Amino acid sequence: MKLRFRITSANITILATIVLFLSLYAGGSAMFDSFFSMQVFLNLFVDNAFLIIVATGMAFVIITGGIDLSVASLIALISVISAVMLRAGIHPFVVMPSVLVLGTGFGYVQGYLICRFNIHPWIVTLGGMFLARGTCFLISPESIVIDNSIYSAISNYRIPMLGSGTISVGVVIALVTVAAAIYVSKFTAFGRNVYAIGGNERSAELMGLPVYATKMAVYTISGFCSALSGIVFTFYMLSGYGLHLMGGEMDAIAACVIGGILLTGGFGYLVGPMLGVLSAGVIQTIIMFQGSLSSWWTKIVIGFLLFAFIALQRVIVARRERNRNPATSKKLKKRIQNAVGI
Repeated sequence: MKLRFRITSANITILATIVLFLSLYAGGSAMFDSFFSMQVFLNLFVDNAFLIIVATGMAFVIITGGIDLSVASLIALISVISAVMLRAGIHPFVVMPSVLVLGTGFGYVQGYLICRFNIHPWIVTLGGMFLARGTCFLISPESIVIDNSIYSAISNYRIPMLGSGTISVGVVIALVTVAAAIYVSKFTAFGRNVYAIGGNERSAELMGLPVYATKMAVYTISGFCSALSGIVFTFYMLSGYGLHLMGGEMDAIAACVIGGILLTGGFGYLVGPMLGVLSAGVIQTIIMFQGSLSSWWTKIVIGFLLFAFIALQRVIVARRERNRNPATSKKLKKRIQNAVGI
């Protein structure tokens, strides 16, 4: 029995992301002797665990055809509130579930406004972004250092891996989040509903799918993932500050696009955002190893990658439209040929 593998419009984006990541890592290994090591590879996860989590939550929203611009501001708000609560003497194991509830509720309210009043997600989540960021500075305009012993212990704890490599608790949380997202997207009715709504919301309604409830749920999931990411980010930074992750929502969106999530909705693999984050992490690591380049080169390279992946997405969308309406495509082709005299 032969296993056949074909590159199709369904898998080309995720394959492109995998090839991109492997090429970048191979390039870094060729340029720098110490680049190809277990700890350098694992540090891609350690340094970007929080972004993997929030990008995974963002992916659910984008697949439905929506967007969430509030995620980075919510992470900053979670860090500030956590720092204030810990400084007030509240136990860490009360702080963590409290901020998870806060972030989940924040996402739920945004989803309610979007669905109940049919407001565009850009408007609602932009308002949420300003609200969360402004609240950070209302609570404290300065950075608040977290010196709680439990948070410090979690931050410094390392889990040994193969060889001499280690990972942080945040990496485990991120990988569990990605695994749960993949399971939900592939093996649950909710996951199928998410893709159906992103493919064609009107058709999903006519099929009797719970469009309202599903869209509410994806923004709630995004809020939960942002809060969870905020906890992991607080472990990483051990501080709360309103300026944390300025522009981080764009990093999450970029990770989704590079990871093959179609911005128009209805398409993408939930492992993609993690691969997108790791690809950006490799670029940043190469620049750090090089030493003389500005860190802004990371943004420049990611910008070029975004253009490339958006162009690839456009080709996929056009091909899917042709496959759905072959007769229409033939008529259009005939008209073009007649117009140019072929």
